[in-house]
Amino acid sequence: MKKKAFIGIFLVIAFIGVIYMIVVSNIFHKNKEMIKEYVPEVEISDSELRKTFITLYFVDEEGELQSENRLVDSKELLRNPYITLVGMLLEGPKDPKLKAIVPEGTKIIDAKLNKKCVTINLSKEFVEKAEGDTVEKCKMIYTIVNTLTELNEVQSVKFLIEGEKTDGFEGDAIKLTNEFVRTDF
Repeated sequence: MKKKAFIGIFLVIAFIGVIYMIVVSNIFHKNKEMIKEYVPEVEISDSELRKTFITLYFVDEEGELQSENRLVDSKELLRNPYITLVGMLLEGPKDPKLKAIVPEGTKIIDAKLNKKCVTINLSKEFVEKAEGDTVEKCKMIYTIVNTLTELNEVQSVKFLIEGEKTDGFEGDAIKLTNEFVRTDF
């Protein structure tokens, strides 16, 4: 009798062992499937890997500052991202509902970062051809300031005109000798 009980217990333990192995094997197999590396159907090219989003500021039809996001090759930003971003601003928006308000003919001469402040050197057209009242001129300045302060390393912007500090726009209270920080209109 003891022998039959021993064989019975052995068979039950063996049966439980086999069931356990099947369950553990299934769970392991499912986890292994979940861990598999995702392989995209289409291979991602090196140029696509270099893409990054940038934000530029323009004004909308109501004259309010609005952002425009663009996907650009990050290589374009390597040399001097400040010149590149302002250059894109000068080219104008891609969105037809937005418009650039930096005066036509304005050129960027140089831009340098010094202690979280970008000093941007623009051509004289920036102040000589600026149109509108004080609010419009402030918006023009802040399209540049808000665009540049999108970069983590930039907290403020100073302006030079043709390499010189200037009070700014003739007959206007805006002083370009000030350091400008980001603001929302």
